[in-house]
Amino acid sequence: MTSNTSSTRDEILTMLKLNKRMTVTEMANQLQITEMAVRRHLNTLEKDRYVETILVRQAMGRPLNIYQLSEAGEELFPRNYKNIILEFIADIEELNGQEMVDQLFERRKDRMKVTLMKRMEGKSLEERLQTLVQIQNDNGYMADIEQNEDGSFEMSEHNCPIALVANKYQSACHRELELFKEVLGTDKIVRHACLSDGDGVCQYHIKK
Repeated sequence: MTSNTSSTRDEILTMLKLNKRMTVTEMANQLQITEMAVRRHLNTLEKDRYVETILVRQAMGRPLNIYQLSEAGEELFPRNYKNIILEFIADIEELNGQEMVDQLFERRKDRMKVTLMKRMEGKSLEERLQTLVQIQNDNGYMADIEQNEDGSFEMSEHNCPIALVANKYQSACHRELELFKEVLGTDKIVRHACLSDGDGVCQYHIKK
């Protein structure tokens, strides 16, 4: 970020990361700007869901607003989750073989199925597809759905939150296809594009 406004917001995020919780006055003193200016930046950061407020009651006077990073704000800072996960899976494969890795992805699929089926009960295929797209979007897959003239559907996922894992372990992609068949209640699903194969999208053709 290069603008002064963005730079100040970055400074606020960094201060909250280092200090955990701060008041507007404390931030204004460190930044050497007015409290009103700090509040403007905080309002934007709250709208973006990077910062959240805690109301702390005091023995005397009004309750005090304390600011801290939200979960999304914490994720703005470098993490090493993906590499650690890959290392763990590689260790499991080395110690117990590929079959154990496949079982891990199978268990993940079963957990997801339980959650998804609760929201699919009593719905038509069209309604299930819309629900699935909504759930996938909530999980960061940037999914959308289109209906073809023959009544079939094309579901696309433009992002893969587990791409680093899926690129190395195709079992993750196979289990996703199985999951979709089970929760949508149809075997007539064909994946004809996949991000892990180098395509620009994961795309599924779905028939009733």
